Amino acid sequence: MPIRLLSSEVSSQIAAGEVVERPASVVKELVENSLDAGAKNISISIADAGRALIEVADDGDGIPAAELDLAASRHATSKLVQSEDLFHISTLGFRGEALASIGSVSHFTMISRVASAKEGARLKVDGGLAGKVEKAGVPVGTVMRVENLFYNVPARLKFLKTDVTERRAIDAMITRYALAYPNVRFKVTDGRQSTLQTAGDGDRRAIFAALYGVDVAKQMLEVMAQEDGSGQGLSLSGFISPTSLTRSNRKEITFFVNGRWVQSISLTSALLQAYHTLLMVGRYPLTALFLEIAPEDVDVNVHPTKAEVRFRSQDKVFSFVQRSVRKALLAYTPVPSVSPQLWGTRSQSNLPDRHVGIDWSIAHDEQSSVGSDQLPVASDESKVEGQKSFSTGVPLLRLIGQIGSTYLVAEGPDGLYLIDQHAAHERVLFERLMAQRAIKNIPAQALLSPEVVTLPPQSAKMLTEQLPFLNHFGFEVEEFGANTFQVRAMPVLFSGADSASALRALVEDFEEDETPLQAEVEARLAARVCKRLAVKGGQTLTSDEQRSLLNDLEACQSPRTCPHGRPTMIHLSVDLLERQFGRKGAR
Repeated sequence: MPIRLLSSEVSSQIAAGEVVERPASVVKELVENSLDAGAKNISISIADAGRALIEVADDGDGIPAAELDLAASRHATSKLVQSEDLFHISTLGFRGEALASIGSVSHFTMISRVASAKEGARLKVDGGLAGKVEKAGVPVGTVMRVENLFYNVPARLKFLKTDVTERRAIDAMITRYALAYPNVRFKVTDGRQSTLQTAGDGDRRAIFAALYGVDVAKQMLEVMAQEDGSGQGLSLSGFISPTSLTRSNRKEITFFVNGRWVQSISLTSALLQAYHTLLMVGRYPLTALFLEIAPEDVDVNVHPTKAEVRFRSQDKVFSFVQRSVRKALLAYTPVPSVSPQLWGTRSQSNLPDRHVGIDWSIAHDEQSSVGSDQLPVASDESKVEGQKSFSTGVPLLRLIGQIGSTYLVAEGPDGLYLIDQHAAHERVLFERLMAQRAIKNIPAQALLSPEVVTLPPQSAKMLTEQLPFLNHFGFEVEEFGANTFQVRAMPVLFSGADSASALRALVEDFEEDETPLQAEVEARLAARVCKRLAVKGGQTLTSDEQRSLLNDLEACQSPRTCPHGRPTMIHLSVDLLERQFGRKGAR
């Protein structure tokens, strides 16, 4: 096959594939251009998750009419002059590829005006082919309008995710930049309503309140650190969450380096190292940290999307971030003290109180109202018979006690059982909730005062679509403004639990394998809520609570696993114990 030069159209689309991966990539490039132009107001309009329309309007410096067609050309930029400039980049954009890449895979319109001009100009680019620059009466600033993204690259269009996923990616991107640039006013609309609006007054905590709710914003801990007093070295600012406020994944760990959002394994590792021994396994903090470093000490020319960076002194940066975050954590979190009267009962003051969350008396007594046909409670006779073969059930167990505030120890006719209290309670709650749903009788309890919950835009949109399923389970939740919901009632089964935690559980990306419930949307949502509201490992239970949980687990149809398939118990047979102790006559 002969070697040939690619056409400009094909080469442009190949290059676009490196820069424009999805609609969120377009939003990122256009917002960064607006910030580089000194914009104080940025308005973003989205339609069909960015497939049909992405429009970014700003009040920045604008582009002169004579340079508008050049701006749409590949490798055209105002931010670099010579190769040496690559080693001290202070702007977000510098490659000169974004606008050309966007124009090659969409119907692209650029409208702009500079302050010194009496009128602006308009240029349309369709599939990489630019038209003529036309005069336009517009205010100072720039409007970038991207329509029918990937219309001429059907293979790329086919590989986009669902509208919900693509919109979440867009909202997450804008959220990060709103936090990074609190002096800029951001407004996001989806054609029907405003989904995000910031004041642009420099108050970063107020932006946290708009994104995550006032309660979360109040809890965030401020980080302010400098490598030395001169202000010329490394500096770190932003917010981190206390150890009581965590997420199930790392997606809300945000780092900016010199105003640029980056994905850095090193920075994330430094952050998590600062939280070492302070968080439960599988939990991660909510953070937005902003690192300032001399431009010549960081290389941003690593990847076409400019999301990765390299540091000249990696160890130095790692140590600085780790020490700064740890210092802030310890400053706001005093070392817990335990009085001698509490020795042997509760070893850590930050463990949740056993009466917070599930009302055990209600949860246990409610079983009788469900109906024996839905949650069969085996009689003593049937349980004894079941001891011969119990692949899914468990025999009668005698409670011995609790170990490490996490596991129950029980004796059965055939050996020792170790029960994970969290997984066991998950299973109990899940089967009761699903049984009540099956007979369409889920008792609900109205809250004394409705609880208002604010979620990030990307999570709020997902929850809105799940509200019909949620209401099937006895929750009464309604929209209460932009990204805000009002919880008016909860199932009696979860009486006393935190409704905000229940809602957030529905929209978190669980790291737990949900394959066993993949085909059942309602069951998967129910399992998520039950997981969040079940008693936790490290939570001390009274003897009555331990015995109640054990009895409830025995009554379950599938007591051996939690709804996600994780085992609830480990069985150590008498034979195994005798072999381990080397007893004579071991069977």
